[in-house]
Amino acid sequence: MKRIAVYCGSSAGPDEIYRTQAAQMGRYLATNQIHVITGGGKVGMMGILADAALEAGGEVTGVIPAFLHVKEVAHTALTELITVDTMHQRKALIEKMSDGAIALPGGFGTLD
Repeated sequence: MKRIAVYCGSSAGPDEIYRTQAAQMGRYLATNQIHVITGGGKVGMMGILADAALEAGGEVTGVIPAFLHVKEVAHTALTELITVDTMHQRKALIEKMSDGAIALPGGFGTLD
């Protein structure tokens, strides 16, 4: 597997363990040359995961709907940031771009 979608919360979670594990996952994927595909946010676990992967020399692509991009939650330091129109397009493109998926703690969007 070369490209993994990681679904996770735009919140950092109620406990430090969520943030620690998101960062550990980002570093692990990067050091194993696995390109990370996320929802493109700079906040919460999504941002922590992306930052850790980037700091470890990895590549991260984010797919974010336009309405979130305008609210300034887009992670503009990613390797690639793709803006789509809807949440449905976001999920479909993330799935199309990745070889597999990992789900970290999140909300309804992660379960969807």
